[in-house]
Amino acid sequence: MQYRQLGHSGVKVSTLCLGTMTFGEADENSFMHGVGADEDTSQAIMSRALDAGVNFWDTADVYGQDGLSERVIGRWFQATGRRDEVVLATKFRFTMGEGPNRSGASRYRIRRCVEDSLRRLGTDRIDLYQIHLQDLDTPEEELLRTLEDLVREGKVLYVGCSNYAAWNLVRSLETADRIGTGRFVTMQMQYSLAERGIEREHVPVAREYGVGILPWSPLAGGLLTGKYREGQSAPDGSRMAAWKDRYDRFDTPANWRIVEALLQVAAETGAEPSQVALAWLLHKPGVTSVIFGARTLAQLESNLPAADLALTEAQVAHLDAESAFAPGYPYDFIGRIQGRW
Repeated sequence: MQYRQLGHSGVKVSTLCLGTMTFGEADENSFMHGVGADEDTSQAIMSRALDAGVNFWDTADVYGQDGLSERVIGRWFQATGRRDEVVLATKFRFTMGEGPNRSGASRYRIRRCVEDSLRRLGTDRIDLYQIHLQDLDTPEEELLRTLEDLVREGKVLYVGCSNYAAWNLVRSLETADRIGTGRFVTMQMQYSLAERGIEREHVPVAREYGVGILPWSPLAGGLLTGKYREGQSAPDGSRMAAWKDRYDRFDTPANWRIVEALLQVAAETGAEPSQVALAWLLHKPGVTSVIFGARTLAQLESNLPAADLALTEAQVAHLDAESAFAPGYPYDFIGRIQGRW
């Protein structure tokens, strides 16, 4: 396992981050119904991941149902006593509970969210506390001062953001400098061979301000695992078989070109397509750790080798070319004049 600095912080995390959205069996009222791992399997995955050197785990209060993922992790901590071996990240912002303040990032709500997460996780601190989505109804200064208070109290060690527009991320970083609070050390964003939009603005911001990028959905919901083929239905039992609308959105000529390039590089390296897709991200500027999920021990084992998979410059360039996207204005204009953007 390889390790990198968590953004501009001093803590080191594994280049693969265990995503825990599927931990626990949610009932029919949850969007995760039927695609989760039972608790025994979830606990086995956590134990094996940590033994393999994956010391960075990501969850959120909304994962599963009523904090299900956090509760599963908390019971594992209690059973094993291995809490201090894990750099634990969780998130807040989306709807939990009832009432007019059941979502958002106000001081009032964050205070309740952090206490609820700490209780479910059975821990005295959250190592990385992330806002799950920007909240344009809450002043950024209110958000940052509240998070800073939690850091000073020791309930939170580092703070990060997820799903922020680049302009708002820069505003937040500059606001933090102006008011004297800590900056976000990470940004968790959708990033994969099939979704490279953050390369327009977010990647340059990350490199300029030292914010670590944590890609989510690095396998594009399973598209980049190699189990799907053009013109064929999703295999029975796969997530895309349950989420047919998402599979239909992935069924495009551009995506199948990416899959073919992925299969070619996988054949050249002797690696699995999913390992190549994860390794490609670890070769990209600004990436700290790639968040991957596993519903079974077999899925976990198949992804672990990605941390040590070295791709050649030619292989990265081939994948870059086959997954290239139209930059749009003004980036294409800038590129024509200056050769880069």
